[in-house]
Amino acid sequence: MSAIQEFVTAHRQEALEELQELLTIPSVSTDPQHKADVERCAEWVHKRLESIGLDVETLRTPGHPVVYAERIVDESRPTVLVYGHYDVQPPDPLNEWRHGPFSPTVEGEFLVARGATDDKGQFYALVKGIQAASEVFGEVPTNVKVLIEGEEEVGSIHLAPLVTKEKERLKSDVVLIADSSQFARDVPAITYGLKGLCYVELTVRGAKTDLHSGSYGGAVANPANVLTRMVSACQGTFGRVGIPGFYDDVRDIEDWEREAFKQLEFDEEKFRQELDVKKLFGEEGFSSLERRWARPTFDVNGLISGFTGEGAKTVLPCEARAKFSMRLVPDQDPEKIAELVTDFLHEIAPESVEIEVSSLHGARPVLVPRQGKSVQAAERALTHAFGREPVFIREGGSIPVVNTFKEELGIDSLLIGLGLPDDGAHAPNERFRIEDYYRGIVTMASLLEELAK
Repeated sequence: MSAIQEFVTAHRQEALEELQELLTIPSVSTDPQHKADVERCAEWVHKRLESIGLDVETLRTPGHPVVYAERIVDESRPTVLVYGHYDVQPPDPLNEWRHGPFSPTVEGEFLVARGATDDKGQFYALVKGIQAASEVFGEVPTNVKVLIEGEEEVGSIHLAPLVTKEKERLKSDVVLIADSSQFARDVPAITYGLKGLCYVELTVRGAKTDLHSGSYGGAVANPANVLTRMVSACQGTFGRVGIPGFYDDVRDIEDWEREAFKQLEFDEEKFRQELDVKKLFGEEGFSSLERRWARPTFDVNGLISGFTGEGAKTVLPCEARAKFSMRLVPDQDPEKIAELVTDFLHEIAPESVEIEVSSLHGARPVLVPRQGKSVQAAERALTHAFGREPVFIREGGSIPVVNTFKEELGIDSLLIGLGLPDDGAHAPNERFRIEDYYRGIVTMASLLEELAK
């Protein structure tokens, strides 16, 4: 056992209690009612970063605050910029949680709470790794900068201007982000590709008020009926999106990459059983990994219309709304896709209703280098923490700031996943394996040691 591992083992309980304290704060960035909680979470992060010897400042934006910290030990040494986010998704539906979403509970080997894996548990493992390295070596082995924001779950809308404004202060050699997952249990991964995102809301309006379906059905358009037909037209058939022009810029999966995906230990039948679905579904001609990592998708995220309470109410709703997202791949542009979707929805909308299309937020797809000294250092650090070499994967999720760092700072990101694919990010009973939290601390401390070499 290395000195780093010995230190982390000796301070496991302290590290766990601190994470549990962080998880009690309901920092839901999408909900204005939680604005004070988001502010309180930023203050908590500020104080914890100060407590481990970093110089800390809370940076104000038109939205939620960003916490910035740094420790410059030697200008001649490499500098790593750690990014994470302290905001979390809404906890709904509340009735599906076994415990309160902000009452972190240990269930066997897991810690269950909203934000446990996305991203409080993961970014805080990196913070604790900085502390571990500092205490084991007497000082952090290389320069560190930390940027923890509070708006990732709403598209990081104010982060890009802040990065532009602070680009001199943020100047670094590499960005480190832990906001994804391992490939499988005990199989660490370095993520080299992320999907982009285009998120849209469609509202269909009919009569000025809800109507009796018997008295008015068949005489006026039902917005719920219209909306479902429009969404279906966008979805297309056989897993292929039906929006004209949607695939024009899609970069095909290269042969070497398809072969690399096949070499990974992935069992489609086991995947199906774990999800408890009757059959897997997706675009024809592609494997599940290819669909999830390297093919674009269209998915409804929410539908709101009419009567949804207990029992029956024969109502013809006056309005229907749908929220849907499209995950994008290189070289798709979220702004272009939003325009294509908007034009298509207006084209297919019947004259009997009015529609409104809103583009809520987006992110560009990402591919980062698989080679280089920083990547090699990350490979050694993950091997040290997990006891086996990491694999290289792509991810279906989006991290908008990765492109911002590349465009504004000219640096690539190291994407390491500490969670598990079935941790339930964004879902009820989200969890984080406690052992992986400790491994994340070891990984961060080891990475700083490796980068210093």
